[in-house]
Amino acid sequence: MQQKNGVSRFLRFVGIVLMALTAGFTVLAGVGGICAAAAPTNWASLAPLASYQWLYVVFVIVTTAIGAAGIRATICLIRGQAHSYRDALIALIAGVIVGAIHIAVSRALRGASMPVDMVVYVTVFTLAVLLLLRVPGIWKGVDYTRGNGAGRLTTGATAIILGGLTLLIPLPMAMTHTWDGINYADAFSTTMTVVGGVLLATGIAVLIAPRPATRPEPIAVPAAV
Repeated sequence: MQQKNGVSRFLRFVGIVLMALTAGFTVLAGVGGICAAAAPTNWASLAPLASYQWLYVVFVIVTTAIGAAGIRATICLIRGQAHSYRDALIALIAGVIVGAIHIAVSRALRGASMPVDMVVYVTVFTLAVLLLLRVPGIWKGVDYTRGNGAGRLTTGATAIILGGLTLLIPLPMAMTHTWDGINYADAFSTTMTVVGGVLLATGIAVLIAPRPATRPEPIAVPAAV
């Protein structure tokens, strides 16, 4: 596979976008666990967690930190930094391990674990894709560590996807986070609207910004004999 052909650029793009989506999803899942960590007795479905409230505080902190590490790794992937691929794998593996423990504990205590399941499924899928990209014949063209930053399309699309996820996540989460007619997945509506709006605007601005003018190559003047 040639280093800069269209397939390589597309696969590189897919890996970065999936990493961004997974990292954003993980951060939102971590923050969304505050309801179980702060006041589980306020809802009948979460009441069985009360004796293990401390553990859910740990889940919130660790999951949010893993998501933040994933966002940092995504930025490094976009920049083509040498450690970017390694950092992405570490964040994904940590997300799978912590998510699996979270699922097991929640199912044992209250018989359900959504939406943690979905976060783990997405993380496993992204991890599988990034590992597939490491196959030598594919990696030659994708190589995130070669110091060759991503183009405007990847940067803009990543910001737009994160912004859209931040704005829209309360809708699919409503079915598991609605009690007494209140969608608690939308508890931080103002903050999420501002963050999501800024990310969307940034992504669009990156995509539509005029390209900088390229300087012409200097003409070599032959030395006088």
